[in-house]
Amino acid sequence: MAESLASHFETYRPLLFGLAYRMLGTASEAEDIVQDVYLRAREVPAAQVKNVKAYLTTIATRLSLNRLQSASQQRETYLGPWLPEPVLTTHLPELANPQDQMILHDSISIAFLTLLEKLSPAERAVFLLHEVFAYSYREIGEMLEKSDAACRQLGRRARQHIAANRARFDSNPADHERLLQGFLQVVEVGDFAGFLAMLTEDVTLVPDGGGERGAAIRVLRGQQSVSQFMMGVRKLSPPNLEAKIVSLNGRPSILLTASGKPFVVICVYAVDGRIALIQLIAGKKLAHLYI
Repeated sequence: MAESLASHFETYRPLLFGLAYRMLGTASEAEDIVQDVYLRAREVPAAQVKNVKAYLTTIATRLSLNRLQSASQQRETYLGPWLPEPVLTTHLPELANPQDQMILHDSISIAFLTLLEKLSPAERAVFLLHEVFAYSYREIGEMLEKSDAACRQLGRRARQHIAANRARFDSNPADHERLLQGFLQVVEVGDFAGFLAMLTEDVTLVPDGGGERGAAIRVLRGQQSVSQFMMGVRKLSPPNLEAKIVSLNGRPSILLTASGKPFVVICVYAVDGRIALIQLIAGKKLAHLYI
Protein backbone atom coordinates (compact mmCIF):
# COMPACT_ATOMS: atom_id res chain seq x y z
CA MET A 1 0.00 0.00 0.00
CA ALA A 2 1.37 3.43 -0.98
CA GLU A 3 2.51 5.73 1.82
CA SER A 4 -0.06 8.42 2.54
CA LEU A 5 0.55 12.07 3.21
CA ALA A 6 -0.36 11.44 6.85
CA SER A 7 3.10 9.96 7.39
CA HIS A 8 4.51 13.52 7.16
CA PHE A 9 1.72 15.09 9.18
CA GLU A 10 3.34 15.37 12.62
CA THR A 11 6.15 17.52 11.23
CA TYR A 12 3.65 20.20 10.27
CA ARG A 13 1.08 19.85 13.07
CA PRO A 14 2.42 22.88 15.03
CA LEU A 15 2.32 25.05 11.88
CA LEU A 16 -1.22 23.97 11.07
CA PHE A 17 -2.49 24.58 14.60
CA GLY A 18 -0.76 27.96 14.75
CA LEU A 19 -2.37 29.03 11.47
CA ALA A 20 -5.85 27.74 12.33
CA TYR A 21 -5.78 29.28 15.81
CA ARG A 22 -4.74 32.69 14.47
CA MET A 23 -7.43 32.44 11.79
CA LEU A 24 -10.25 31.43 14.14
CA GLY A 25 -9.18 32.74 17.56
CA THR A 26 -10.56 29.53 19.03
CA ALA A 27 -8.26 26.75 20.18
CA SER A 28 -10.93 24.04 20.21
CA GLU A 29 -11.92 24.82 16.61
CA ALA A 30 -8.27 24.98 15.57
CA GLU A 31 -7.80 21.47 16.97
CA ASP A 32 -10.80 20.33 14.92
CA ILE A 33 -9.25 21.83 11.78
CA VAL A 34 -5.96 20.04 12.40
CA GLN A 35 -7.79 16.75 12.86
CA ASP A 36 -9.73 17.30 9.62
CA VAL A 37 -6.47 18.00 7.77
CA TYR A 38 -5.04 14.73 9.09
CA LEU A 39 -8.07 12.73 7.97
CA ARG A 40 -7.82 14.20 4.49
CA ALA A 41 -4.07 13.62 4.37
CA ARG A 42 -4.62 9.91 5.01
CA GLU A 43 -6.45 9.66 1.69
CA VAL A 44 -3.67 11.23 -0.39
CA PRO A 45 -0.60 9.25 -1.57
CA ALA A 46 2.55 11.12 -0.55
CA ALA A 47 4.11 10.50 -3.98
CA GLN A 48 1.44 12.68 -5.60
CA VAL A 49 2.37 15.82 -3.62
CA LYS A 50 5.48 17.84 -4.48
CA ASN A 51 5.27 20.32 -1.58
CA VAL A 52 3.78 18.68 1.51
CA LYS A 53 3.94 21.83 3.66
CA ALA A 54 2.11 23.98 1.12
CA TYR A 55 -0.45 21.26 0.44
CA LEU A 56 -1.35 20.80 4.11
CA THR A 57 -1.35 24.57 4.68
CA THR A 58 -3.78 24.97 1.79
CA ILE A 59 -6.20 22.47 3.31
CA ALA A 60 -5.97 24.13 6.75
CA THR A 61 -6.50 27.59 5.27
CA ARG A 62 -9.55 26.60 3.24
CA LEU A 63 -11.11 24.71 6.15
CA SER A 64 -10.52 27.73 8.40
CA LEU A 65 -12.12 30.07 5.85
CA ASN A 66 -15.15 27.79 5.67
CA ARG A 67 -15.39 27.75 9.46
CA LEU A 68 -15.14 31.55 9.61
CA GLN A 69 -18.02 31.93 7.20
CA SER A 70 -20.29 29.79 9.37
CA ALA A 71 -19.07 31.46 12.59
CA SER A 72 -19.80 35.01 11.45
CA GLN A 73 -23.54 34.77 12.12
CA GLN A 74 -22.97 33.25 15.56
CA ARG A 75 -20.69 36.12 16.53
CA GLU A 76 -23.26 38.67 15.41
CA THR A 77 -25.67 37.35 18.08
CA TYR A 78 -22.96 36.81 20.72
CA LEU A 79 -23.78 38.36 24.09
CA GLY A 80 -21.16 41.02 24.84
CA PRO A 81 -17.70 41.51 23.33
CA TRP A 82 -16.09 38.52 21.64
CA LEU A 83 -12.48 37.77 22.59
CA PRO A 84 -10.30 34.87 21.42
CA GLU A 85 -9.87 31.79 23.59
CA PRO A 86 -6.61 32.10 25.53
CA VAL A 87 -4.02 29.34 25.31
CA LEU A 88 -1.18 28.49 27.65
CA THR A 89 1.92 28.92 25.53
CA THR A 90 3.98 27.07 28.14
CA HIS A 91 2.11 23.99 26.87
CA LEU A 92 2.26 25.09 23.24
CA PRO A 93 5.73 26.58 22.71
CA GLU A 94 5.32 26.31 18.94
CA LEU A 95 2.74 29.12 19.13
CA ALA A 96 5.12 31.61 20.69
CA ASN A 97 6.50 34.32 18.44
CA PRO A 98 9.96 33.48 17.07
CA GLN A 99 12.51 35.83 18.60
CA ASP A 100 14.17 36.52 15.25
CA GLN A 101 11.03 37.66 13.43
CA MET A 102 10.00 41.06 14.76
CA ILE A 103 7.58 41.47 11.85
CA LEU A 104 5.31 39.06 13.71
CA HIS A 105 4.60 41.79 16.26
CA ASP A 106 2.80 39.90 18.98
CA SER A 107 0.81 37.89 16.47
CA ILE A 108 -0.47 35.48 19.11
CA SER A 109 -1.53 37.99 21.80
CA ILE A 110 -5.22 38.35 22.65
CA ALA A 111 -5.10 42.03 21.67
CA PHE A 112 -3.65 41.28 18.23
CA LEU A 113 -5.99 38.37 17.54
CA THR A 114 -8.91 40.65 18.44
CA LEU A 115 -7.66 43.15 15.89
CA LEU A 116 -7.52 40.43 13.24
CA GLU A 117 -11.24 39.87 13.86
CA LYS A 118 -11.91 43.19 12.13
CA LEU A 119 -10.45 41.91 8.85
CA SER A 120 -12.44 40.01 6.27
CA PRO A 121 -11.69 36.26 6.24
CA ALA A 122 -9.73 36.60 2.98
CA GLU A 123 -7.72 39.56 4.31
CA ARG A 124 -6.91 37.64 7.46
CA ALA A 125 -5.78 34.59 5.53
CA VAL A 126 -3.51 36.58 3.20
CA PHE A 127 -2.05 38.66 6.04
CA LEU A 128 -1.23 35.64 8.20
CA LEU A 129 0.13 33.52 5.37
CA HIS A 130 2.36 36.32 4.09
CA GLU A 131 3.38 38.30 7.18
CA VAL A 132 3.50 35.53 9.79
CA PHE A 133 4.15 32.34 7.83
CA ALA A 134 6.26 33.90 5.04
CA TYR A 135 4.46 32.53 1.99
CA SER A 136 4.80 34.48 -1.23
CA TYR A 137 1.77 36.08 -2.86
CA ARG A 138 2.12 33.63 -5.72
CA GLU A 139 1.92 30.69 -3.30
CA ILE A 140 -1.01 32.28 -1.45
CA GLY A 141 -2.80 32.86 -4.75
CA GLU A 142 -2.55 29.14 -5.51
CA MET A 143 -3.88 28.27 -2.06
CA LEU A 144 -6.85 30.64 -2.29
CA GLU A 145 -7.38 30.30 -6.03
CA LYS A 146 -6.84 34.03 -6.53
CA SER A 147 -4.42 36.05 -8.64
CA ASP A 148 -1.15 37.41 -7.25
CA ALA A 149 -2.51 40.93 -7.72
CA ALA A 150 -5.69 40.16 -5.77
CA CYS A 151 -3.67 38.71 -2.90
CA ARG A 152 -1.38 41.72 -2.85
CA GLN A 153 -4.39 44.02 -2.64
CA LEU A 154 -5.90 41.97 0.21
CA GLY A 155 -2.58 42.03 2.03
CA ARG A 156 -2.23 45.79 1.56
CA ARG A 157 -5.72 46.44 2.92
CA ALA A 158 -5.04 44.20 5.92
CA ARG A 159 -1.74 45.93 6.74
CA GLN A 160 -3.36 49.36 6.43
CA HIS A 161 -6.18 48.40 8.78
CA ILE A 162 -3.81 46.94 11.35
CA ALA A 163 -1.48 49.94 11.17
CA ALA A 164 -4.41 52.35 11.64
CA ASN A 165 -6.04 50.49 14.52
CA ARG A 166 -3.27 48.75 16.42
CA ALA A 167 -2.61 50.32 19.81
CA ARG A 168 1.03 50.82 20.74
CA PHE A 169 1.44 49.18 24.11
CA ASP A 170 4.56 49.12 26.27
CA SER A 171 6.77 46.09 25.75
CA ASN A 172 9.16 46.32 28.71
CA PRO A 173 8.99 42.93 30.51
CA ALA A 174 10.00 44.39 33.88
CA ASP A 175 7.23 47.00 33.78
CA HIS A 176 4.72 44.38 32.70
CA GLU A 177 5.70 42.14 35.60
CA ARG A 178 5.33 45.05 38.03
CA LEU A 179 1.82 45.80 36.83
CA LEU A 180 0.80 42.16 37.04
CA GLN A 181 2.10 41.90 40.60
CA GLY A 182 0.15 45.04 41.47
CA PHE A 183 -2.96 43.55 39.93
CA LEU A 184 -2.51 40.44 42.04
CA GLN A 185 -2.55 42.65 45.13
CA VAL A 186 -5.98 43.87 44.07
CA VAL A 187 -7.23 40.32 43.69
CA GLU A 188 -5.68 39.00 46.89
CA VAL A 189 -6.02 41.87 49.40
CA GLY A 190 -8.26 44.43 47.72
CA ASP A 191 -5.73 47.27 47.39
CA PHE A 192 -7.95 49.45 45.20
CA ALA A 193 -6.21 52.70 46.07
CA GLY A 194 -3.04 51.25 44.62
CA PHE A 195 -5.03 49.85 41.71
CA LEU A 196 -6.33 53.28 40.70
CA ALA A 197 -2.78 54.60 40.57
CA MET A 198 -1.88 51.82 38.10
CA LEU A 199 -4.56 52.83 35.56
CA THR A 200 -4.54 55.42 32.81
CA GLU A 201 -7.40 57.90 33.04
CA ASP A 202 -9.08 56.44 29.95
CA VAL A 203 -8.40 52.79 30.80
CA THR A 204 -10.68 50.31 29.02
CA LEU A 205 -11.93 46.97 30.35
CA VAL A 206 -13.31 44.45 27.86
CA PRO A 207 -15.09 41.44 29.41
CA ASP A 208 -15.95 38.18 27.63
CA GLY A 209 -17.98 35.79 29.74
CA GLY A 210 -18.35 33.23 26.97
CA GLY A 211 -21.55 34.73 25.60
CA GLU A 212 -23.49 33.34 28.56
CA ARG A 213 -26.48 35.08 30.08
CA GLY A 214 -25.68 36.81 33.35
CA ALA A 215 -22.05 37.43 32.42
CA ALA A 216 -20.61 40.94 32.13
CA ILE A 217 -21.22 42.25 28.62
CA ARG A 218 -20.44 45.99 28.82
CA VAL A 219 -17.13 47.54 27.82
CA LEU A 220 -16.09 49.89 30.64
CA ARG A 221 -13.97 53.03 30.34
CA GLY A 222 -12.37 55.25 32.96
CA GLN A 223 -10.65 54.62 36.28
CA GLN A 224 -13.74 54.69 38.49
CA SER A 225 -15.86 52.38 36.34
CA VAL A 226 -13.06 49.85 35.92
CA SER A 227 -12.09 49.96 39.61
CA GLN A 228 -15.69 49.50 40.77
CA PHE A 229 -16.12 46.57 38.41
CA MET A 230 -13.01 44.85 39.76
CA MET A 231 -14.24 45.41 43.32
CA GLY A 232 -17.47 43.68 42.35
CA VAL A 233 -15.59 40.80 40.74
CA ARG A 234 -13.55 40.31 43.91
CA LYS A 235 -16.64 40.30 46.14
CA LEU A 236 -18.46 37.76 43.97
CA SER A 237 -15.47 35.46 43.49
CA PRO A 238 -15.40 31.99 45.10
CA PRO A 239 -13.69 31.88 48.52
CA ASN A 240 -11.13 29.32 47.35
CA LEU A 241 -9.83 31.52 44.54
CA GLU A 242 -6.14 31.24 43.69
CA ALA A 243 -4.21 33.61 41.44
CA LYS A 244 -0.95 33.13 39.58
CA ILE A 245 0.99 34.55 36.67
CA VAL A 246 1.26 32.27 33.64
CA SER A 247 2.29 32.60 29.99
CA LEU A 248 -0.89 33.06 27.98
CA ASN A 249 -0.67 33.76 24.26
CA GLY A 250 3.01 34.54 24.56
CA ARG A 251 2.58 37.11 27.36
CA PRO A 252 2.61 36.86 31.16
CA SER A 253 -1.01 37.13 32.28
CA ILE A 254 -3.09 36.40 35.36
CA LEU A 255 -4.98 33.15 35.73
CA LEU A 256 -7.50 32.80 38.54
CA THR A 257 -8.54 29.27 39.46
CA ALA A 258 -11.26 27.95 41.76
CA SER A 259 -10.90 24.40 43.08
CA GLY A 260 -8.14 23.91 40.52
CA LYS A 261 -10.31 24.86 37.55
CA PRO A 262 -9.81 27.99 35.39
CA PHE A 263 -12.13 30.77 36.58
CA VAL A 264 -10.94 34.02 34.99
CA VAL A 265 -8.07 35.07 32.73
CA ILE A 266 -6.87 38.68 32.95
CA CYS A 267 -4.66 40.20 30.24
CA VAL A 268 -3.30 43.71 30.75
CA TYR A 269 -1.62 46.13 28.35
CA ALA A 270 0.18 49.30 29.37
CA VAL A 271 0.94 52.73 27.96
CA ASP A 272 3.69 54.80 29.63
CA GLY A 273 3.89 52.38 32.54
CA ARG A 274 0.17 52.37 33.42
CA ILE A 275 -2.56 49.92 32.48
CA ALA A 276 -4.53 51.15 29.45
CA LEU A 277 -6.42 47.97 28.51
CA ILE A 278 -7.72 45.03 30.53
CA GLN A 279 -9.20 41.99 28.83
CA LEU A 280 -11.11 39.68 31.15
CA ILE A 281 -12.12 36.25 29.85
CA ALA A 282 -14.27 33.71 31.70
CA GLY A 283 -16.91 31.03 31.26
CA LYS A 284 -16.79 28.43 28.51
CA LYS A 285 -13.97 30.35 26.80
CA LEU A 286 -11.68 28.64 29.34
CA ALA A 287 -13.05 25.11 28.96
CA HIS A 288 -10.04 23.92 26.93
CA LEU A 289 -7.45 25.68 29.11
CA TYR A 290 -5.24 22.95 30.57
CA ILE A 291 -3.42 23.86 33.78
